Amino acid sequence: MASGCGQRHTLASMSAAPEFALEARSVVQAFRSGFWLRERTVLHGVDLALRPGEFVGLAGPNGSGKSSLLRILAAVDQPRSGSVRVHGHDSSTRTARQQLGFVPEDCPFPPELAGRDALELCGALHRLPRHERRTRAEHWLERVGLRDASQRKLGAYSRGMRRRLGLAAALLHEPSVLLFDEPTAGLDAQGFEVFESVLGEARARGTTFLVCSHVLTDLQRNCDRLAVLLEGRIAALGPPLELIARLGPRARVAATLEGADPATLRALEATATAGGARWLGVESAQANLSELYASLRKGRA
Repeated sequence: MASGCGQRHTLASMSAAPEFALEARSVVQAFRSGFWLRERTVLHGVDLALRPGEFVGLAGPNGSGKSSLLRILAAVDQPRSGSVRVHGHDSSTRTARQQLGFVPEDCPFPPELAGRDALELCGALHRLPRHERRTRAEHWLERVGLRDASQRKLGAYSRGMRRRLGLAAALLHEPSVLLFDEPTAGLDAQGFEVFESVLGEARARGTTFLVCSHVLTDLQRNCDRLAVLLEGRIAALGPPLELIARLGPRARVAATLEGADPATLRALEATATAGGARWLGVESAQANLSELYASLRKGRA
């Protein structure tokens, strides 16, 4: 009897759990600009949902609305209309904000602030106890390789150092949803190593990711799905290779193998696996996303 009650409780809890870690519904954003302050709509009813633990890439040409959408999803800006929910909670609530980590492309802290002070400020904004935010700041400064520069003013940091500090700030409060805007832009060699390592650890914990990038290989390496934003609308959404396949004969892929001899490198996946090689995945050989954007525009015309 007790076992049955426990099972019913578990099933009820599972059914009550939100289906999506991050969900945008009918998001519209508009701004007034120019001498006459004419209104320009940059997002036209965007719908996007990420399941817990999913890694979704966001791509699109300049001016497509990527940064506007990312700032709304990160609860930095409010949409003109529509809604965003984080694990079932409205993004404007503290409960939702505590689950969000955002790494913008540019450093959001004033240059007069020291690295350690910036992280402790983030901890205070997330209402962490003083001792805990100091402990976490120490941990993340060490983790991203900035311990020796912790007392240095941010104005003296290189762009790569500021990017690593932004990563530490986003992870300080242990969010379950992480949003990145151009994560590899400006990273130095140490930054790339730190980024890949931290990314892997967060994925192992079941963190949900939305990553905005112009570099297709950055997205393909990790993405479960790729969302392509064109002119403020989601033009395509699906596994990256399926979207690349829309290019038809122009689509090229490159197989990445580890531990294979030269003869095995010339074989297909089955042959490589039979020869003892480890198949690491397939990614597009395209240098950028411009051909995919053109193909999607042509299909919509």
